[in-house]
Parts: sequence; C-alpha cells; structure tokens
Amino acid sequence: SKVKVRRMVSRKGYQFRIYPNREQEIFFTKTFGCVRFLYNHMLDDKIKYYEETKKMKQTTPASYKKDHPFLKEVDSLALANAQLHLEAAFKKFFKETDIGFPKWKSKHQAKQSYTTNMVNGNIRLFSTIQNQTTYLRLPKAGNIRIHMHRIPQGVLKAVTISKQQDRYIATCLFEYENKVESKEVVHVLGLDYSQKYLYVDSEGQVCDYPHFYRASEKRLAREQRKLSKMVKGSNNYKKQRNKVAKLHAHVAQQRKDFLHKESRKIANSWDMVVVEDIDMKAMSQGLQLGKNLMDNGFGILRNYLKYKLEDGGKRFIKVDKWYASTQICNHCGAKRKIGLNERIYQCPKCGHIEDRDINAAKNIRDEGIRLHRG
Repeated sequence: SKVKVRRMVSRKGYQFRIYPNREQEIFFTKTFGCVRFLYNHMLDDKIKYYEETKKMKQTTPASYKKDHPFLKEVDSLALANAQLHLEAAFKKFFKETDIGFPKWKSKHQAKQSYTTNMVNGNIRLFSTIQNQTTYLRLPKAGNIRIHMHRIPQGVLKAVTISKQQDRYIATCLFEYENKVESKEVVHVLGLDYSQKYLYVDSEGQVCDYPHFYRASEKRLAREQRKLSKMVKGSNNYKKQRNKVAKLHAHVAQQRKDFLHKESRKIANSWDMVVVEDIDMKAMSQGLQLGKNLMDNGFGILRNYLKYKLEDGGKRFIKVDKWYASTQICNHCGAKRKIGLNERIYQCPKCGHIEDRDINAAKNIRDEGIRLHRG
C-alpha cells in the first residue's frame, strides 16, 4: 500500500534551564511584576468600563506607560503578551460555560512568568567557541547562560521565562515543517486504567508505577506540619513554604520523567494505542481515591501518547467512557455485571475465566480497531 505523507506546519516547545546573573534576576523580577501589574489594571479598567457602558473596553499597554513610567523599563513584547492573555481569558469566558471570569493575578500565588516574541532577530540562541557555552539573548536582558540538553528543530518564534522556586526556566517555542508518514496499522495495544499499576494492557502486562507521591508522603506531611505552626508572612514561613513547594515540584518532575519514558516506549513499539476516555478529575472527586488517582497521572500519559504517536504517523484512539469494557466477555461477547470487588471475570455463557483488567484491555483494543475501520 502507498504511504501517505502529510506536510504541515507544527510548533513545539522545549524547556531549558537558564542561569541568569544577579542583574538579570532583578530584571526578570521587575518584568514579572510589570506584567502582573498591567494585567490587573487592564482587567480593572475593563470591568469598570463595562459596568458604566455595558461595552468592552479596548486597551493597549502604551496607554498605561504615561501614568506608570516604570513599565518602559521592561520588554514591551512582554506587556503586549499580557494584553493578549487577558483578551484570550475573556474569549474563553464568553465561549466556554465551564470557564470562570478572568481572575486577578496575585503577587504571592500567580505563576511568575512572561512571554516575548521573535521580532527582527531580537531573540537568539548561540554558542561561544572560547568556553563552549550556549547563551540565550533576550530583549533588555542580554545574554543568559542556558543548558540545552537537546537540539531543537525549526525556527525560534517565542520564549517564555518562568521562575519555579529558585530555578529559572526558558520555554522556547519552535516552528517547523512536519512531514508525517502514515504508518499501516498492524500492531494494536489496548490500555485499561488501573488504580494499582497505572494501566494493564491487552497483552497481559502491567505498568509497575513507583507511586512517587506515596513514597514522599510522610516527608511532605512532616514539612507541612512545620509550616502550619509558623507565623504566616514571616521569613521562616516563606523559607518553609519554599521547602514544601520544592518537595511537590520534585515529585511532579519524577512523575513527568517516568510518564515521558513510558509513553515513548509504547509509541515506539505499537502502531495504534486505544484507551478509555475517562474523566480522571471527576473520578478523583467522586471516589475516595483522589491521592492515588492524581499520583499516577494516567491522564498525562494519554496526552503524551497522543502527540508522540501522531508525530510518528501512528494512531491514538479514545473509546467512549460509557463503553462497558469490564462487563463484556472478550472470548464470546456475552455481557454480565461485575462488582468492583471482583478481580476475576468469569463468563456465564462460555465459562471463560480471565483477570478483569486484562479482559477489559482486550475489549478496549477490539473496540478501537472497530472504530478505526469505521
């Protein structure tokens, strides 16, 4: 059969750690503050204008620089992006019913970040021959040392600088022409969500997920108890809060690393992967299983699998969440109700006996094949 090649313009973001000097750190702090300040003022003006006229006010960062000259000290593109983010927040609020009204950005709770765009070569990645160090050049910040653990492809379009505890991260957005060759579907894998293992697949294999949060739970509880006994707003409180935040970030990074490696392994080995379209957030709220559900990150795994498979010209299919994968016998197609405490599926019609999760994974795989064939 002929191989179909799709050409399309794609964008991909790469996260790299950067090492600013003291002056650059001060500049980043100023920019974070100015972006937050402008966002809040624009939001406040829009609310007041709407209450008076019942119309939306169109504002630009330039109109605020006259009354607030300190806004001129930072990157103008960062302020322009703050305006775009606010407008996008309003569009989402009016279009999507489950999205709330745009919120104020707090100095203590909001994410510290700003975005700048490539305009006439104002952003550049380059290496020096003398000390073989790579630098990222940003408007008004100058050259910043950057650790590039991988080589991106494409043209640099934008950079987002963010602060995570005591680390600075540059998220570089690259645009490239993607040639995707559609692979023939031969090998298909079905994944059934598992509370204990993360997933059970249609081949009878389980994912031995390490449960990073559970492993750090005692230490997290101990540090959180210390924090609760401190005077809120004091220096010791701030230090302890950062310590707790670092622990949570460490667990999140462990989870992310594991899920990236697991999804890559699956994407390399299979032509099509089929999963259930279950709402992980709703499950965590409806059952007394919230910690385990949020710890294993099955929803994140699905997202990673989707883009990795599609980048390789492979298929990713979601089966409807109401599909009775657990109740159907994969051997003869008979259906029976099965309780949550029953770990073995026994068919009343043909007598087939199998682990309930493996039986469900096979049903998910077969339903995905049926949907793919149309």
